[in-house]
Amino acid sequence: MNIFIGCGKSLSYDNMILLLVKEISEGSRDMLDGLDSKDRDEIYNGYVEEITPKHNCAVECIKAFVTGGIICTVGQGVLEIYKGCGIAADEAALWTTVTLILLSVILTGLNIYPSITKWGGAGSLVPITGFANSVAAAAIEYKKEGWVFGVGCKIFTIAGPVILYGIVSSWILGVIYWITKLL
Repeated sequence: MNIFIGCGKSLSYDNMILLLVKEISEGSRDMLDGLDSKDRDEIYNGYVEEITPKHNCAVECIKAFVTGGIICTVGQGVLEIYKGCGIAADEAALWTTVTLILLSVILTGLNIYPSITKWGGAGSLVPITGFANSVAAAAIEYKKEGWVFGVGCKIFTIAGPVILYGIVSSWILGVIYWITKLL
């Protein structure tokens, strides 16, 4: 279906919507005057559909698996290095955790970890390195607001709920475990 726009020109309906979306995105609302809410909704939905990134779930899962696997392989390699240096297995595991957190914070500070996260998705967020990244990124972002009101107040913006709900759920499960042992 073509729409006559004057001066001997006509546009297809899809091209008209794209033209309207372009005008909307450039801040001009002149073309929307006179349209009813249904047409505006259709134009907006077309705009959203056009700019929304398309993702292939299988590819995203594979990338997350590879990223998480590489992080865990690095962790296993660090653990084996510590054990090879004569450190006991329990202590080597603790040092491996500290090392992975340190590497994550350094990579976040160098703006490398966000690129890893962008490519690997949840694969980089699930291990402890993702948690360290969330704390370090908030600290870096809010440093300009000062040490107290910036870093101090905002450092746990992302990680805070994880800590809170982790502690609360651990406490609830501990109470349930304690009650079942009493019975």
